[in-house]
Amino acid sequence: MWQALDLHRHKLSLLAALLLASLVANLTIGEIKALAEIDWLDVVGEGGSAVALALWLVLILSSRPAGRVTDLLALGLGFLFLALFQDAIDEFIRLPDPQWWDQWLENVAMPLGIALLTYGLFHWHSEQLAINQQLKKRERVFREHRMLDRLTQIGKLDYLKKQIDDYLKHKQPLPLSLLMIDIESFTDINRQFGHREGDRLLHEISEILLLNLRDGDLICRYGGDRFAVLLANTEAAKASVIARELRLAIQHFAFKLSADGSTHYQRIRIGSATVNNPEAVNGESLIAAANSKLQRPLAGALQEQIA
Repeated sequence: MWQALDLHRHKLSLLAALLLASLVANLTIGEIKALAEIDWLDVVGEGGSAVALALWLVLILSSRPAGRVTDLLALGLGFLFLALFQDAIDEFIRLPDPQWWDQWLENVAMPLGIALLTYGLFHWHSEQLAINQQLKKRERVFREHRMLDRLTQIGKLDYLKKQIDDYLKHKQPLPLSLLMIDIESFTDINRQFGHREGDRLLHEISEILLLNLRDGDLICRYGGDRFAVLLANTEAAKASVIARELRLAIQHFAFKLSADGSTHYQRIRIGSATVNNPEAVNGESLIAAANSKLQRPLAGALQEQIA
């Protein structure tokens, strides 16, 4: 988090300087009010809102790279924070005469902040649409970061089950096919070269699989060295073709070890199940059907039809 915030230290430094200047100006010119004069309801409302805006600003800056959208969002929230901070300070300090900077912070900073924030959200919307394009094959319809596998950056088993159940529940086009993919020599890689190389192999194979899928397909990590590919509106014969293409893509992938650059080619086993009737299956049963085919020691594409 702190490393990410360091990218935005100039924005935070500017905001801190303006905040300090406002506080010093108020204390220098103004007079601190007696406790009986303070409207504590306003303090809680305005001060609490300022604290919330400051938290929003930190969360945005700690989770985004530098760029135009980040600058606009930060400026908008920063001006809103300054306006509410000055409102809260006015509850504690009485200024003798109207001050231009006080009026500017209260009357100009707020609408300016709202305008900048709105403009930033407009560009964030365009940015998000572009990111959605990049996330194709990694997610469908539903997004939940808690169901994301940190190693491969694709959905986990829970995400896969939800996607299947939602697909069948909303009566999307059938048939629906599921491929379960297992790396044959993964245990050997882990044992001989260590878990770090095994993790790198999992990540790179997930990328190869991703590159060889269609836009409407979805890849998830089932667990361990096993992946799942959900093929929407795909009959069993077409699923077999896609499985064969994935198998060939992995066979031609030259995985090189970090230590000496030696090449280790991989092979995968694939089990497939296809559902034609949404009433006859759910996520659990479709996954179980594909897994059962994967366990059988037969070469070639393995298919199971679910009525």
